[in-house]
Amino acid sequence: MSGGVDSAVAAARAVDAGHDVVGVHLALSRQPGTLRTGARGCCTIEDSMDAQRAANIIGIPYYVWDFSERFKTDVVDDFIAEYSAGRTPNPCMRCNERIKFAALLEKAIALGFDAVATGHYASIRTDEEGNRELHRAADWAKDQSYVLGVLTAQQLAHSMFPLGSTPSKAEVRAEAAARGFSVATKPDSHDICFIPDGDTRGWLADKVGAEPGAILDRDGRMLGQHDGALGFTVGQRKGLNVGYPTDDGMPRFVLEIRPKTNEVVVGPRAALAIAELSGVNFSWAGLDPVASGIAVSSGVSAGTPPSNTAADATEPFECHVQVRAHSEPVPATARLVGEPRELVIVPREPIIGLSTGQTAVIYVGTRVLGQCTVDRTVSAVPVEAAAG
Repeated sequence: MSGGVDSAVAAARAVDAGHDVVGVHLALSRQPGTLRTGARGCCTIEDSMDAQRAANIIGIPYYVWDFSERFKTDVVDDFIAEYSAGRTPNPCMRCNERIKFAALLEKAIALGFDAVATGHYASIRTDEEGNRELHRAADWAKDQSYVLGVLTAQQLAHSMFPLGSTPSKAEVRAEAAARGFSVATKPDSHDICFIPDGDTRGWLADKVGAEPGAILDRDGRMLGQHDGALGFTVGQRKGLNVGYPTDDGMPRFVLEIRPKTNEVVVGPRAALAIAELSGVNFSWAGLDPVASGIAVSSGVSAGTPPSNTAADATEPFECHVQVRAHSEPVPATARLVGEPRELVIVPREPIIGLSTGQTAVIYVGTRVLGQCTVDRTVSAVPVEAAAG
């Protein structure tokens, strides 16, 4: 129970469904001032008190479990390491992968619980043979299946999402108000919880230091200087401090961060187009379609007749790829290649502004098939064409 409206209603619905429910809030920092508070928080002392009030109304036991050390190692330190390597990580994805559905689930099972239920907007369905699949929520506007794409078959077997079939967030808030929850109108949490003021560049500079370096174009020509390469992200336009105008008068965007040389490469927006992406760190959200030999039906939405089937993911199969929590899914093909295995995804149209370190989640219809952390991209535009 994060202290928000979604997890409070999820807990109440689990009780209504006849489950024996215990509310748990995760303490993720031993220094509360280092987490975001108010409307932007999700794991603060303030949020813990909100969660306890909801648990009291529901009539369930409530505990605070200290996962601060694990959170620091698996989420915060990983965030710093990824940025230091010039990648753009997703800390919420890592938190789900390593804290909520790993550390928390492991402890819950060890204590005799059957499942972890959360307020995520996603659905779990069971196929004809009893295998569990992760699907989008009924309300696509609030769908959070993307950040759950890291879940494995074993984790899905012990997960519950009571809000998955809810038509809208407004309905959840109305239900919370009817139940007497004080969080019924509490704003959604957002941004990175462990960066209190939202200044990612300043936070990274304090943690790993910042040194001035060169801003280059794609041909290696120096255009200006920056105050620290780690403060930039691929696709960024503002704050480049480039003193030379472009030949065509169009703005420049960050194309690449080079931590080893402390350089930032910039160029035209066209150069942000990515024609192929891949990652060796991938997982399947359910049964491995290769190892199990199951068929993967391809369709753009639930109920759509499959256009093809692929029982072997080493052969290209039709899917959709989503690279951000709130971005639109893009039609693509995916397949496994090489040894060690690499998940290669080719979008039908180039994806703009993708950085290594981001998570690419692949869907077949409404089903989350799997995900990979992007460690290689191929530009859709050669240097000469982008420059021209």
